[in-house]
Amino acid sequence: MNRPWLSAYPAGTPEEIVLGEFNSIPELMENTFNSFRNDPAFSNFGKTLSFDEIDIMSQNFAGYLQGTLGLKKGERVAIMLPNILQYPIALFGILRAGLVAVNVNPLYTARELEHQLNDSEAKAILIFENSAHTLEKVLGNTKVEHVITTKVGDMLGFPKSAVINFVLKYVKKMVPDWNIPSAISFKSVMNGNWTKDYAKPEITLEDTAFLQYTGGTTGVSKGAILSHRNIVANLTQAKAWLGERVCRPGHIVITPLPLYHIFSLTANLFALSSIGGLNVLITNPRDIPNFVKELKKWKFTVITGVNTLFNALLAHKDFKDIDFSHLEVTLGGGMAVQRDTATRWKQVTKCTLIEAYGLTETSPAACMNPMNLPEYNGKIGLPISSTIVTIKDDSGADLPAGEVGEICIKGPQVMQGYWNRAEETALAFTEDDFFRTGDVGVMDEQGYFKIVDRKKDMILVSGFNVFPNEIEAVLCGHPKIFECAVVGIADSKSGEAVKAFIVRNDESLTKDEVIAFSRENMTRYKCPKFVEFRKDLPKSPVGKILRKDLRS
Repeated sequence: MNRPWLSAYPAGTPEEIVLGEFNSIPELMENTFNSFRNDPAFSNFGKTLSFDEIDIMSQNFAGYLQGTLGLKKGERVAIMLPNILQYPIALFGILRAGLVAVNVNPLYTARELEHQLNDSEAKAILIFENSAHTLEKVLGNTKVEHVITTKVGDMLGFPKSAVINFVLKYVKKMVPDWNIPSAISFKSVMNGNWTKDYAKPEITLEDTAFLQYTGGTTGVSKGAILSHRNIVANLTQAKAWLGERVCRPGHIVITPLPLYHIFSLTANLFALSSIGGLNVLITNPRDIPNFVKELKKWKFTVITGVNTLFNALLAHKDFKDIDFSHLEVTLGGGMAVQRDTATRWKQVTKCTLIEAYGLTETSPAACMNPMNLPEYNGKIGLPISSTIVTIKDDSGADLPAGEVGEICIKGPQVMQGYWNRAEETALAFTEDDFFRTGDVGVMDEQGYFKIVDRKKDMILVSGFNVFPNEIEAVLCGHPKIFECAVVGIADSKSGEAVKAFIVRNDESLTKDEVIAFSRENMTRYKCPKFVEFRKDLPKSPVGKILRKDLRS
């Protein structure tokens, strides 16, 4: 297969990676613990835990899962936590016990939680008390045998722990009443000595590490089976791409995206931790004023995020006053980065916003821009090591550079399939074993790939294909528009018409002004026929705008 991007690889980046140093994620983690034992690993609400402390605590939790709960290798354990210190302790413990981690969105409704617990056949769940009332509603309809609960401040030490837990429950009223008589507290578990019960299991690269559920933004949430090989391979690929300049100890990494999401899970929790980085966990990144205050406390070197998060930070009046002199890497993914956001980010921080691309099903990284990119280029980058990316038409045939089609991926990071969904797994792959991403894209002559849009979000206006990403990028260039989303709605004349949902940063903006601006910058059929102003737009926990909710 023609691979024109090889000549464009950053100098020193290997075309292929070699696995073999680590046979599982726990082996890789234990190497990290031994290499950086006394260094800080995770920080949250002013409390920092070292790699040594994470090592001891996670092994203790693993012993509890094996000895007291009697969980066996391969059984599933759900984690329903935001970014708090309990997350890395619990996750590393689950993996070290040979169990399969099932990440659960803490904001799930009872229906969504019941579906995921039953679909994954989880035997146990660790849940923070803010969501325990949701679990109470469905617990009897699941096969969950063990419930472990935790409060946000449980790992912060006295008196901060008591203060934060009191404020959340009694002042901010963020912990609804719940009653699960069989529940055990995480704090009491960690006060016990279970390390004596820990028996290191034999884990291979072929064993399942995660059932990582898709966001459900385009349909029923499905569990992508990610093996230890998938994750270890993607970590190896990412580190090969980042290179020696980035892969060095001492990084301070701002981690606002939820660790239960595949982007933050692999990039922050695993990849940047494995080089000795300190992850500063942001529990509520939607609280922008407090997020900005936290950023002012750190001489951070790396930050990851999505376009909506970067945009929200830039809009805060104090963001420009942060010390960015140590910032080396800004990595954007999860949704399309808009040029206007990337341009303003560079102006304020002096750091180029590097866009990367991947999916839950690819662990996630598949494409990434060179780390020394001088300016944002509007592309998702080049295929990373040991990865083949191609553009295919609906028949599965490869398309040449410049032709628009579906992005398809092959590499060691691609999932094993969807859990208990053989038919959907078969549909997800081409006859030559490429994963169908559902994303429409194009490759240029230099081998760089660009996202056009989600295949399911394409709008057909009078026979013309219209892609929301393009329209949204244009509209967000208007100085009075804070953010926007575009969907297609039924239209008797054109089949479908473009409707724009807009959040203003200047209330004087009118619909006529939006339409006039559109016509100045786009072909007529791409311009919104309908405009609706809103105070905010529906978003996933990661910050991705949910077009499906706007369509409905």
